[in-house]
Amino acid sequence: MSTAITFSEYGTPEVLRPTEVAPPEAGPGQVRIKVKAASVNPLDMKIRSGLMAKVAPARFPVTPGLDAAGVVEAVGEGADAAVGDEVLGATVGGSYSEYALLERPVAKPAALSWEVAASLVTVGQTAHRVLGQLGVEAGQTLLVHGAAGSVGFIAVQLAVARGITVIGTVGEKDVERVTALGATAVHYGDGWVERVKAAAPGGVDFVFDASGAGVLADSVALTGDAAKVITIADMSAQQHGVRFSAGTADQGGQALPELVQLAADGLLTVPVWRTYSLAEAALAHADLEAHRNQGKAVLLP
Repeated sequence: MSTAITFSEYGTPEVLRPTEVAPPEAGPGQVRIKVKAASVNPLDMKIRSGLMAKVAPARFPVTPGLDAAGVVEAVGEGADAAVGDEVLGATVGGSYSEYALLERPVAKPAALSWEVAASLVTVGQTAHRVLGQLGVEAGQTLLVHGAAGSVGFIAVQLAVARGITVIGTVGEKDVERVTALGATAVHYGDGWVERVKAAAPGGVDFVFDASGAGVLADSVALTGDAAKVITIADMSAQQHGVRFSAGTADQGGQALPELVQLAADGLLTVPVWRTYSLAEAALAHADLEAHRNQGKAVLLP
C-alpha cells in the first residue's frame, strides 16, 4: 500500500485527506513513477470545490493533481521509458500521491530540479497551446492578463523569445518580475485600458487572459475582434464571443520536450514559490486560494 491525497466530497481544502491506496498498475503506453514532486494547479482547486462538477462530474474518491516528476519503477507495454529513468509529464488518475501513472513521459534533464520539472507541465503546455491558437507572430503586440501568474509568466517568456511585443497586467509587487522578462508591465484594476493604450500606442493585436478578472469585454474592444482574444480563466467567455481554451494536449506531443529543453538551457524560468509535504496538500490549496503565492506550489511526497 501507499499514501495518496484524496477527497470524497466537494468542499473546502479540508476535504483533502491522506488515504492508503494500492499503487496504480501501468497499462499499455504508461509508466508508473515514484513521485518526487507534484505540481499544484488552480484547476485542482476548481475540481475539489465542485466548480467543474457540471463540466466533468467527479467519480469519488478523487486523487487530485495533473502533473508530476519522478523515477520510473514500472513500465507498461509499449511505453517509451525504462525502469530508473527520471521523467516528467501529465498524470493519469492524479499526482498527489507517492506513486502515479504517466502517459508520454518526457526525460528530465539533470539541470532541472524535481520541483521545476513538475511545475512545467500543465502551465507550460497551456501557455504554448494558447499562443499557437492565437497565431500571434513576431512584430505583433500581445496583451497578457495575469502576466505574473504561473501560466502568464511562461506565456510572456515564450512570446518575448519569439519577437513579440508583450504588455502584461500585474499587481504592484510583480512589476519588476515581469519587466525583467522583457515585457512592459502595467497595473491591473481600474484604468487598466488607458494604461495599456499608453503602453501600446500602435494598438494591441491579441489578448491572452490568464486572470479571469472580468476583462474580456474591454479586451475585445481593444483588439476590435473577439477572435483575437482567448481566456483560460473566465467562464463567461461565450457571452463575449471569446474562445475558452482548455486541456493540456499539444499537437504531436512536441510542446513539452521543447519547454523542458528551454528550461534546462536557462531560457525559460518557472518560479517555484513554496514546497509542501504530501500531508500539507490542504494547506497548499488554502495558500493558493488566498493568493499568498508568487509562483508555483509543489508537493514533495
